[in-house]
Amino acid sequence: MANERQQLLILHLAMPDLDSHTVAWALYDGALPAGQLQMNTGDQNEPPYKSVIDAMRNGWFVIQLAPAPTYLRGAEHESGHLPYEYVLERRVAVS
Repeated sequence: MANERQQLLILHLAMPDLDSHTVAWALYDGALPAGQLQMNTGDQNEPPYKSVIDAMRNGWFVIQLAPAPTYLRGAEHESGHLPYEYVLERRVAVS
């Protein structure tokens, strides 16, 4: 009998458009056996998907849209977190 496990994919895009290109990512895979390492930031040179739309076409569901960033006057060029973060989810069968 197969069980389902959740996978979470976090994609940071260059722009708020869901078809914009991925600039950073992380994958958390509940289907991996205990003790097996998860993908960490910087483990791969290429993102798993070029955009959120590409991930959706491969069965991922968007569960969080990025809020519009707020830029304070005079601080528009300050560095900080990546503003266009999308959280995606899918369930995979494991036996």
